[in-house]
Amino acid sequence: MKMRILFALLFFSSLKMVVAQTDSSETKELGEVFVTAQRSNQQVLKIPYAVKRIGKDQLQQFVPRTTPEALQGMNGVFIQKTNHGGGSAFVRGLTGNQTLLLMDGIRLNNSTYRYGPNQYLNTIDPFLIDRIEVAKGTGSVQYGTDALGGVIQLFSKEPVFTTGKAKLSGNGLIKYMSGNMEKTARASLTYSTERIAFTGGITLRDFGDLIGGDTTGKQTPSGYDEWSLNAKVKFLVTKTMQLTLSHQQLQQTHIPLYHRVKLENFALSEFDLQKHQLQYVKFEANTNQKWADKFTLIGSHQQTNEGRTSRRNGSNMLRNENDDVQTIGLTLDINSRFSKFWTANSGVEMYIDKVKSKTVDTDVQANTSVQKRGLYPNDATYGNYSLYSLHHFNFQRWFIDAGIRFNTFSINLQDSSVGKVNITPSAMVYNAAVNYAVSRNHHVYVGYSTGYRAPNIDDMGTLGIVDFRYELPTSNLNPEKSGNLETGYKFNSKKLKGDVAVYYMHLNDLITRVREDGTIINGYQVYRKENTEKAFIAGAEAELTWMPVNGLQLNGNISYNYGHNKTKNEPLRRIPPVNGRFISSYKKNQWFASVEWLYASKQTRLAQGDKDDNRIPKGGTPGWNVLNIYAGYEWKQLRFNTGIQNLFNEDYRTHGSGINGVGRSVWVSVAVEM
Repeated sequence: MKMRILFALLFFSSLKMVVAQTDSSETKELGEVFVTAQRSNQQVLKIPYAVKRIGKDQLQQFVPRTTPEALQGMNGVFIQKTNHGGGSAFVRGLTGNQTLLLMDGIRLNNSTYRYGPNQYLNTIDPFLIDRIEVAKGTGSVQYGTDALGGVIQLFSKEPVFTTGKAKLSGNGLIKYMSGNMEKTARASLTYSTERIAFTGGITLRDFGDLIGGDTTGKQTPSGYDEWSLNAKVKFLVTKTMQLTLSHQQLQQTHIPLYHRVKLENFALSEFDLQKHQLQYVKFEANTNQKWADKFTLIGSHQQTNEGRTSRRNGSNMLRNENDDVQTIGLTLDINSRFSKFWTANSGVEMYIDKVKSKTVDTDVQANTSVQKRGLYPNDATYGNYSLYSLHHFNFQRWFIDAGIRFNTFSINLQDSSVGKVNITPSAMVYNAAVNYAVSRNHHVYVGYSTGYRAPNIDDMGTLGIVDFRYELPTSNLNPEKSGNLETGYKFNSKKLKGDVAVYYMHLNDLITRVREDGTIINGYQVYRKENTEKAFIAGAEAELTWMPVNGLQLNGNISYNYGHNKTKNEPLRRIPPVNGRFISSYKKNQWFASVEWLYASKQTRLAQGDKDDNRIPKGGTPGWNVLNIYAGYEWKQLRFNTGIQNLFNEDYRTHGSGINGVGRSVWVSVAVEM
């Protein structure tokens, strides 16, 4: 803890030197361009929101095992793992269906996304990702429901048109992790001409049981298998028009829920099958008209399939559950350039879900089966329709952002316990933010964003065991609402850059599980969801990057969240502890080396729901420190990367997780480009 306090003091004391250093003649504006925060390209210094990014180089150097693990250590993002095959990102203390996931501008959140941690981010293959952007504390106006904590957007790799002769190339990668914890093979192909460009690949993966730190050892069962396939082709229709066709598919099998087997008297509890599939068609056109300088039309189809298999110790009854969600999406975004100082993004969005859900109980001894009602009402539908308009103004040193969105829903389900239900909730949200350039490389900003999360099928229709409780359906819920006030400071120079953000988010009409005292089903306490609570989350984030000499980069960040449930006068559930990262990286010619320190303090501020959660140790989650070392070398068409994780073999668990983190281990990857 003393080291973390020292790092924080060094960070803020260094700010005293920043103005002098970054206003020198050697300064330059930060070149990073973000899309997510404003639905249009903008340099990071000019964005009046807190944003972070992981680029292609980082993904290649650290070769993350999964997409959630790629976000580990990002300032203001905390990764929880209910199981080895999961990974849920907390943004501003919120996760699950209170944080929005996007892929290439398309919503991944569907009507069965659960409150609290879920595994869906892990159904995206990290090898197809070009970059990841995170916008914190904003997103409902830009992208609609669920973005209370913020937005995590994944961008898949883009094929590139060529000039002259056609080009064909391929690359492959293999990766192995000690203890048979990972065996990965990846192959991809690219082809490009002046008018057609293609990229695609396939990934095969075998994850063994996760081996924890010095006292935990192998955590059995936790391993699983995975394969994925992706393809994207672009057509240059004319000089001003492009057409893109894309397909992504990932499938995982036999993913154990380790904590349920160890703590809840289950002989078997796993996700099987877990699948995500996305296809989309995107048409882009530049018109050079003020009201429609560019417009983008995307039609998409998604399938999310989640199977669950379980059997209790001493029981002959094997339960197989399956939820299948088919989603059709249509979005139209129009980029307008009304003047040199005024641009806008306006559009419409529509997503329609259809949910299939079933449960089959099989007596494995008698070989008889009975089909029952699934976790959700079968044939439930969920319509999500919205209009939005975002406006961006640039007046010399002033950068102003303002927007509004109207969203309405049509939710239909029928269940024996609640009857036929049709509700049409709606929400109107807005944001307004100002960024001021104190000097060319020093910007301050302040903004206010409202957000909401409409009730979904999971909120209204769940019937059965979820985590460590039994849930019953409910028939009438209103949207959750938020308001986020934030101020921050960003700076950049040739050798030093960083940012600080402070925020306060109030939350109203939170949909929470309310316990029905004295009611027990199958040994589990019974809960039902209601709009019952008000809460707030306040916090601060800081990050500093120093590049003292060419090739050497030192980066450190720290994040603090304080959540309080005003209705119950207790801590808000699942709030991450103080956490952060310090990383030193050096790159010269073909060599790369990095030392990374990840840390989290203990979390003893627990809600009653945290105390009831068997994944959280009694009294809270202990703090931890983990040291990792990475290195890489490029030789001709070959790229070698390696990592030593948890060098001191510390036994640790991220707060709220159902499985401990990886112990001392080594991984090696070899990639070849042809």
